[in-house]
Amino acid sequence: MPRRSEFHAFLDEDVGRGDITSELVVPRKAKARGRIVAKRACVVAGLEEAGTVFRELGLTFDAKARDGARVSRGEVVAKVRGRARSLLKGERVALNILQRMSGIATLTRATVEAGRRANPRLIVAATRKTTPGFRAFEKRAVALGGGDPHRFALDDMVLVKDNHLAVVGGVERAMAALGPRGGKTFTKKVEVEVSNLEDALKAAELGADIVMLDNFPARSLGRAYRALKARYPGVLVEVSGNIDASNIAKVAPFADIVSCGSLTHSAPACDFSLEVEPEP
Repeated sequence: MPRRSEFHAFLDEDVGRGDITSELVVPRKAKARGRIVAKRACVVAGLEEAGTVFRELGLTFDAKARDGARVSRGEVVAKVRGRARSLLKGERVALNILQRMSGIATLTRATVEAGRRANPRLIVAATRKTTPGFRAFEKRAVALGGGDPHRFALDDMVLVKDNHLAVVGGVERAMAALGPRGGKTFTKKVEVEVSNLEDALKAAELGADIVMLDNFPARSLGRAYRALKARYPGVLVEVSGNIDASNIAKVAPFADIVSCGSLTHSAPACDFSLEVEPEP
């Protein structure tokens, strides 16, 4: 869960030096209540975060749905009540978080379901293609949608990518630089990204725990997967490269893991509205 200071930073950004409209129009002691309504069917995510925003402003927040659940268009997902000025102050920040996270969770759920129809054991993972400062929220939304967050930061694991290989001169030099155990400890795994079968087999031979087959043509992907599993059955095979819900079923049979940057960089937001009325 993100730190409370992050929510205060979001509020500070939105409020600026003060909500001049509410301060001029809304009586200081006025009370109000509101309902947060889904504008489309989706997998809701971010209710916990939205609740934190409102509670930090001294409001009462009551979630009517559970993060990670499917909700229908028009469904009330939460109710909030308290000082009217505070409710209006928190409205946009709470809804922005909710709609962004719900969009990611909804796209993730669709992608996972499409992939697992072709491979029931498939892991669908996110990437680090996230919004700076908002990664914790986006990774949590992926998990709520049924996906795997993958690396949160560069210190999570050794992942030798194409640019590392370009700098050091190939798979053998990269693995040699990691040391006699390939840079592995009992807490860290080593993954190597490759673009051809020769490098895939070499990475596995030299101790990689995970081999990422990046942008392999469809006709050679199956051959590479079968060759890796035949020689190194304990190695996990990750597939990546412009994969989304529309094409994941084609690559799923040849992967243990499919990583999709689209889960976070291309998820359309799911709209929610806050319907407010005076507290009687």
